[in-house]
Amino acid sequence: MTEPRRPSRRPSPLFVVGVVVGVLVAVGAFVVLDAIAATAVAAAAGTLVAVAVAARDWDTHETYEEREEARARRRKEKWDRGADARARDRARWEAAKVRQAGKAGAAAPGTESSGR
Repeated sequence: MTEPRRPSRRPSPLFVVGVVVGVLVAVGAFVVLDAIAATAVAAAAGTLVAVAVAARDWDTHETYEEREEARARRRKEKWDRGADARARDRARWEAAKVRQAGKAGAAAPGTESSGR
């Protein structure tokens, strides 16, 4: 399995160019257009830049199989960590069964008082 590509802290040159173009479009809109229209253009440019930021690492996620493999590995590790506790519980349960069987054998039929 290949490791998913981790996003770097350094922005790509294409991303930087996109942000600069978005800012220039917004500033240019305020120079050329009136304030209301320029605000709409600036909001659209800002939205496009925000979408670009959000979509920058959209393909770096793990596949379903990789997530399930990691989940199965964590479950197995957790199961292995609890092996000693399960062994102790099993031993206590078996000892309790032996005690119950001993009590049932000791109380033979006819030795119990009927309470009458």
